[in-house]
Amino acid sequence: MTTYVPVAAESDVRPGRARSVQAGELCLLLCNVDGVVYAIADVCTHDHGPLGDGRLRGPAIECPRHGARFDVRDGSVLAPPAVRPLATFATRVVDGRLEIVIPDEDLR
Repeated sequence: MTTYVPVAAESDVRPGRARSVQAGELCLLLCNVDGVVYAIADVCTHDHGPLGDGRLRGPAIECPRHGARFDVRDGSVLAPPAVRPLATFATRVVDGRLEIVIPDEDLR
């Protein structure tokens, strides 16, 4: 079953910026790239630390600890030391609120 969960106001994530949010037990990072908001897991697949303090440049987020980079649009790895992609989550805007699709088991 597809479940959309509201996580922020659309205006909370300005273009070129990222914002950490919580949805159920998931820590997510919302990234606004040219007016489109993408949602990724807020955890580097290399060292399992948060990405929220990293730099967003275009569609790439850089891990603040070791420099791994990921494409926020699809979670793919752009630069090592990470080798595994990030989890991504579909987004939509309803009445000015950003909503994220997350698996039901992660909402507990």
